[in-house]
Formats: sequence, C-alpha cells, structure tokens
Amino acid sequence: MKKITCMIIYLSAVLVVLPVIEVYANHQDDTVHISGRSGVLIEQESGRVLYGKEEHEQRKIASITKIMTAILAIESGKWRETVEVSTRAAGVEGSSLYLRPGEHISLENLTYGLMMRSGNDAAVAIAEHVGGSVEGFTYLMNEKAKEIGMKNSQFTNPHGLDDGDNHYSTAYDMALLMQYAMSNDTFNEVSKTERYRAPQEGEDWDRIWSNKNKLLTSLYEYCIGGKTGYTKSAGRTLVSAAEKGDMTLIAVTLDAPSDWDDHISMYEWAFSSFHMKQIAEEEEEITMNEVEQGTFYLPEDFRYPLSSDEKLTRKLSIKRSLIDGHDEKTIAGKITWLLEDEVAHEMSVIFERDSNTNEGIIRKIGNLFRSWTGGD
Repeated sequence: MKKITCMIIYLSAVLVVLPVIEVYANHQDDTVHISGRSGVLIEQESGRVLYGKEEHEQRKIASITKIMTAILAIESGKWRETVEVSTRAAGVEGSSLYLRPGEHISLENLTYGLMMRSGNDAAVAIAEHVGGSVEGFTYLMNEKAKEIGMKNSQFTNPHGLDDGDNHYSTAYDMALLMQYAMSNDTFNEVSKTERYRAPQEGEDWDRIWSNKNKLLTSLYEYCIGGKTGYTKSAGRTLVSAAEKGDMTLIAVTLDAPSDWDDHISMYEWAFSSFHMKQIAEEEEEITMNEVEQGTFYLPEDFRYPLSSDEKLTRKLSIKRSLIDGHDEKTIAGKITWLLEDEVAHEMSVIFERDSNTNEGIIRKIGNLFRSWTGGD
C-alpha cells in the first residue's frame, strides 16, 4: 500500500490539499489518419478517448447495431431458452442464418449466429423472443442506450438495416456500447469466437459458423472481438477490441472504406504511445497531519492510460461535516485527478475513526506491514 503525503492549506469547513505526486507515461504521436468519416479509439478500463474524428456525428451504423441486440439477449435471463422462429424472422432480407419458419433454436445459438454471421433473421428472432415483438425490443434497445449514456443514438430495429434517417448512432456512442458489453464475460466469449457449431434440437445436422471479423480471425493478433457492418447507405462500419499487455482498447469506424487498416493503425499507434499507469490502489492511505484521530483512504484501484509527456495532478476536498459525529467509516469527501485541467477521474475518500475494535487493529497492522515491506 502506498502512502500519499499531502500538504494542508487550511482546515475549516473544507480541507483543500495540494498534490505532491505527478504521474508520467509514454510519448504520444499525433500522426493517426483513418479512411472513415467518423472514428474513435478509447481505452476500455478508463473510457479515455485516445483518438477521435467526428466521433459525435450521427451516422447510419448498419450491423454493428447487433452489439446492442446481443447484450440484451445475454442479459435477458433467457439465454438457455428455446426460440421458435417466426415467419417474419425467417423472411427478413440481407445477411442470414437461413432460419426456417417454425424451427426451434436456442437463444444462445441465435446470439452466436447474430454476432459471427450477422444474421438479420437471428436478430428478429431474438427481438421477438426477448422483447415480445420487434417494436417491444427496440424500446428496450433505446432504454439500454440511455442507461449506458449513448446520448446521440436511436434504434428502430435489432439488425441495422436502413430505416431512412431514423436508425443512427455515433462512433463515440458505439464505443460506449462496446465498453459496456465487454464488461460481460458471456459477451466476451461470443465476440471472440472464431468458429462455432450450433446443434439443432430434433435435427440430424448441425450449423457451423465462422466469424466474419477478419481482424479477429487473420489480420491482427491482438484483436479479441468485435462486429462488422455494411449497407450501401451506411458504408462499412466496424467495432473491434484489442488487448496487448495490460491495456485493452476499443476502436470504432463509420463509413470507412479501409476499416481493417484503420483499426490496426489506431491500435498500433496507441499501444506504442500509451501505457497503463497505476494511479491509486484500494485502501491506499492519505496521510494528513494534525487531523482528528482516524484514517483517510481510497476505496478502489484506479489506472489510467498516459503518454510520456502527460501527467495527472490531484485535488482533494474533505468536508468536516461528513466526518464530525461519525464513529464508523464514512465518505469524507472526494479526490479528483486532472489531465490538463480536464477531469480524468473522481473517487470518494473514506474516513475511518481510530478505535480499539479488531477491525481497526487489523487495518493498522496491515498498513504497518505494507510500509515495512514497501508493498505497492
């Protein structure tokens, strides 16, 4: 556990503390160029935007829509249920799993087919089963978009086929969606699968699907998943994720003729220009002299991608009104990390009053041991 020594400016209603530690990482190169009309690259853990090009412009998104369809299927609680394919689902145009009306297939298998082969028929079958209807499902899609923070998106169908100008998103919103979906282990497994066999109940044959995402299957060794898309009016759309060392990145391009190259270019630039830096650690103490008996500490880890010419600064705000009268641990204020005057991250600061309880003794022994061993 690290200890942060802070300089106290004044003690009244609020303690304001100046940082004495600055964090450095590797050099940033500004030569990324992409073919896409819109594009963005973010770091998965922090959500930091490392590169953007018209990333908030609303555009048609084609089949990368199916990331939303997939995560709703996974979160529905119906993952193992059997779906009966409707005539409407079987008859949808475009890329297809060639489902037949009346056929029975699990929601799990439909979702693999949706993500790997971009089956529009699978999208409608999923929507009808999870949402009760396509219309009901699109309501769920838009509610989930609001929950995630996708402020410039609107979904009118589960597959991404063109619907005038009514179905749209942005590169940044789609990165937020992928960031959210990647936090789900089942989605990760589906997204990274290169080849899948889907057995059919009551049938004497199987379906075998290969993933259309060439970044995953052949072009980029660090790719760990994603979704392709294309319609004539949307152009080529692509969402992908890549992992190298301890950093995971998410790339999105919209209307990009050379999308594979765009994503590889962004990834290679970012992996060589940024490194993840441990900024804070769970239970890391903040030492402040001559403050009432107790311990200030941070409740969680915080890592952030930085280049060599960047540094984070800290601002700590502690409110006495949140401390006074509390005999147990409580939120005492917050710590804010700034990058060039922009907020990079905020975290609560916990205050725990000294006591003779076993918990207090154990904490102090643990802190003392870590200080002796130099543990980080």
